[in-house]
Amino acid sequence: MSIDSSSTLLEPDIEARAISTVRPKTSVGGMKRVEAVLLLVAAVFFVLHFVHLRADFPNHSAWMDWSKYTDEGWYGDAAIRHYQLGHWNVPGDFNPAAALPVWPAMEMVLFRMTGVSLAAARALTVAVFGLILLCCYLLVRRWSRDEAETRLGGAIAVLLLAVSPFCFVFMRLAILEPVLILWTLAALLAGSEAGAASAAAAAGDGAGRRPTLRWIAWAVALGLLLPLIVLTKTTGVFLFPALLWMLWASSGYRVKPFLSTAAIAGGVGVAVWGGYYGLFVRPRYLVDYRYLFSANAYTGVTFGTLGSVLGDTIRDGTWIGETLFVLGLIAAIGTVAGICVRRFRSNPLAIALVLWIFGYAAFLAYHDNLQPRYYLVLAVPLTMLVAVCFDAVLRSVIGTGNRILKSAWLVRLTAAAGGAALIFVAAAGGWWTIYFVSHPQYTFLSAVNQVRDAVERERAAHPDHSRLVLSISGSDISLMTGLPSICDDFGTMELPQRVAQYKPGWFAAWNDVEDDKMEALAPLYRLERVATIPAFDDPERNLLILYRLDPVSSPGRLGSVRRKRAATFHDGSATAAGKGGRAAECDTVEALVAVNVTSTAWYPPPPFYCKIFETNDLTVVQNCKLLIQQTLFSKYI
Repeated sequence: MSIDSSSTLLEPDIEARAISTVRPKTSVGGMKRVEAVLLLVAAVFFVLHFVHLRADFPNHSAWMDWSKYTDEGWYGDAAIRHYQLGHWNVPGDFNPAAALPVWPAMEMVLFRMTGVSLAAARALTVAVFGLILLCCYLLVRRWSRDEAETRLGGAIAVLLLAVSPFCFVFMRLAILEPVLILWTLAALLAGSEAGAASAAAAAGDGAGRRPTLRWIAWAVALGLLLPLIVLTKTTGVFLFPALLWMLWASSGYRVKPFLSTAAIAGGVGVAVWGGYYGLFVRPRYLVDYRYLFSANAYTGVTFGTLGSVLGDTIRDGTWIGETLFVLGLIAAIGTVAGICVRRFRSNPLAIALVLWIFGYAAFLAYHDNLQPRYYLVLAVPLTMLVAVCFDAVLRSVIGTGNRILKSAWLVRLTAAAGGAALIFVAAAGGWWTIYFVSHPQYTFLSAVNQVRDAVERERAAHPDHSRLVLSISGSDISLMTGLPSICDDFGTMELPQRVAQYKPGWFAAWNDVEDDKMEALAPLYRLERVATIPAFDDPERNLLILYRLDPVSSPGRLGSVRRKRAATFHDGSATAAGKGGRAAECDTVEALVAVNVTSTAWYPPPPFYCKIFETNDLTVVQNCKLLIQQTLFSKYI
């Protein structure tokens, strides 16, 4: 006989199933109406994700994540440059698309229709989020197919994700994590169907044992999704145990169907990834491919710090929402307990979600670079696990409604407490989401538009001055304004060589100029501050400062450089005057350096500099530091 994995593996309680089959039609109709209401509310909140797409990542929120400064541009750079420069790769600069081509390829298709824009990129991410919600719903329904009409798990999971403020702020950024989640959920669906089809074929007689078209199609689909996961974000390999478990459980826990399906999927996956690497990467872009791994090859974990790192990894999970995270931990612990009691014959989806959570949490602990956006990959399975477990408890309450059991009161109490907690999570999340939608800010968009205006004004006055912007946020500036850019932080070529080769005309820095950047620029350029623009809320990155890069060899501007330096530095002494303040003198420039000239904490200004410069004016202090740096790193000292 054929095996239906969803019916034989998910609910082994025969008595409960018998009771459920005779449930009154009014109960089924009530469940359908509740599900419809939950999905309708979720749809409304999903639509809100499309509102104010160009707005800032919410300032002064609970999530201080630097991806809002860089990642949207970095990982879509290939698509941006393809349409702005005519080629996706800039030799020597940061080119992550060599190792992570899936997201820029998706953006490339989109930009062909819409043009390069921030709103289009973020709209694509929100569309991906919509597919994530659909996959979550289908997965939960698929593993409760025998009683799907009376199950609310799928609708609950979709609602919790749609109203989540954590998902709202990160699912609207054009970053890699949403696409990684989508491919993983799709792979879980494909693995479920491929395993079930394989088990059904293996259980047939005669011709029924031959491979079926449905089985092969789902196995090939799973094989295509595996390289998509890795080529979207390489950390996706930590999610493969969950996929393998889903395939194993769907195959009826039988070796032959599992191995046959795994062989097809693995063969397709290896062929696709190997073809990409062998035909595209290795001949031309191997340096860029390897650089991505070398730039991220660090970990802060040692035997001495393992305990604290694990504690930080778990504690920072509250970024997804404190109540939801606690519920997720309870659901995960309950699932693990169920695994032990039922000897791995519990709900396969719940076990797969636990493996997903543990696998990616292990990567976060190993990497020890705990940024809020990384927890997006954990927020989805945790939310789904909460919904699945609550749905199981709710079903137990309904199933024991007409029976007298010693544990009935405990089940009902658990259901009541869980339901109250979920209502609180949904209500609080919905309130914050509405607040973010109704209070948009555009500080970063305004700042980069002012950068663009300054560059265009200079270009109109001096057509030979380069429009190329050097900045760690350069790719985001390119995405939002169309200005060409290179990165001042990452790249296969050292920064001094990159600057010498590409000759940028502008430098955009956050809050101050770091010494390594000045060391690369000073031999070739004099930095002229053009604008200081407030943007975002991070104390270390809340001022976008635009400098015009004037070549030191320029005959029209060299004299003014010498005169300005001579007026400021005389006889080896450093003198600075604040606006409206008296001049204060230090013995030598080297004395300033010896004390703390490399400090990057400039907001508020360090007390030492305030004392030297006799001012608390941030602009004056920054100008003085810039002048000191230029002098130290130039040939005049």
